[in-house]
Amino acid sequence: MVPQRIQTKKTLAGLPDEWPDGLLRLQIKTQIESDGRKIVVLDDDPTGTQTVHGLPVLTQWSVESLRAELLNDFPAFYILTNSRSLPLSEAYAVNAQIGRNLIEAARAANRRFVIVSRSDSTLRGHFPGEMDSLQDALGIQFDGWLLIPFFQEGGRMTIGNIHYIRRGRWLVPVGESEFARDSAFGYTSSDLRLWVEEKTAGRISAADVISISIDTLRKKGPQAVIRRLMEVSEGMVVAVNAANYRDLEVFTLGLIAAEAQGKIFLYRTAASFVQVRTGLKPRDLLTPQELHLPTSGGGLVVVGSHVPQTTKQLDRLLGRSLMQNEEVNVAALINKNRRTSEIDRIARIVNEILKHNANIAIYTSRQALAGQTSETSLKISRIISEGLIEIVKQIEVAPRYMITKGGITSSDVATRGLKVHRALVIGQIVPGVPVWRLGDESRFPGLAFIVFPGNVGDDDALLEVITKLNQ
Repeated sequence: MVPQRIQTKKTLAGLPDEWPDGLLRLQIKTQIESDGRKIVVLDDDPTGTQTVHGLPVLTQWSVESLRAELLNDFPAFYILTNSRSLPLSEAYAVNAQIGRNLIEAARAANRRFVIVSRSDSTLRGHFPGEMDSLQDALGIQFDGWLLIPFFQEGGRMTIGNIHYIRRGRWLVPVGESEFARDSAFGYTSSDLRLWVEEKTAGRISAADVISISIDTLRKKGPQAVIRRLMEVSEGMVVAVNAANYRDLEVFTLGLIAAEAQGKIFLYRTAASFVQVRTGLKPRDLLTPQELHLPTSGGGLVVVGSHVPQTTKQLDRLLGRSLMQNEEVNVAALINKNRRTSEIDRIARIVNEILKHNANIAIYTSRQALAGQTSETSLKISRIISEGLIEIVKQIEVAPRYMITKGGITSSDVATRGLKVHRALVIGQIVPGVPVWRLGDESRFPGLAFIVFPGNVGDDDALLEVITKLNQ
């Protein structure tokens, strides 16, 4: 039976009361400090930093750079793989290389670690390929894979093993959403057990997927989680239900205790889990004053994402007079004879506007160009993204701030357009939208770089961020 949308308020009110212990995050932090293992987050696009603060992000993964991160005092660090933009064979190779380098770096640093394979809360990405790759490269026989797509900031929750997207007064099964029709990572199942069977082409059957329910988390607490996880072996997949952060805290407390007793797990999660697993306390949204923006200069917005929510947000921005807006012609970018002139045209406009301390937004034309296969669709996306990179490379005037809209866009602009090797996540400007402080090696050291996911925020969210930054 196909899951139906359900009423948000009625559904959440009908769940059992939360586990009552109010000090779970402190207990998690204490256990992490006692355990001493570093948490390494492989992020398949840069939006995974949208729930954390005070943690570094690497855009390259040499053994020496990994060793340095394993030796410092941060509880965790991110490695930006951008593998969601790659075909499976390349994503597999990237994860394998990181796995091998991590093993070598950990031996040199004499430091243990756990790995989070952070991916999309709407279930897009290379599963199970990236998990297989990491397992092979690390040479570890994991007791289980933990599947935790809960993402509170984006209204994604799992109830009764059905993964939902919150849309106002409704919870919509993710398999009925536009994300399930993604040209590269489409699927049909909203039940996580069936989704695993679908994505593994039957290699792992739905009947073999272990489920940890909200009833277990809220009525029986961490001890029940420990007992359940101690029974997991030989690479079982565990689907974790959660409707809020407290559910995730109860599970994580039990998880760390099970790991302390010798269990080894590989995590496939959305962004919220990382905040809890690292023991971070949520912090208030960043104020413009905390960003320490220059008193002069112009802001730059680069919009590459084509998801419907981004287009709605862009339409709201274009309807106001906050900045100059310039469309990047996608048809020209994919045409060899017109590509260079279009890149040069946009770059000249951006430099001229920024020189005069004014703000500008550049955005790809909104027609979505898809190929006949997932591979060709990814290739088209890469060609368009390459064009945006070339535009950014030609920008000579340091922006006052920079916003990039879309995961692939953000990653490519940061790593290739701005030459970022390491950045620090300083917090969120609005829920689910992280701000990075770029490192000294980048083209614009100290720049406030705002990573705005394509599918996060209401229709006015982009307008709200720009208004806030222009104060």
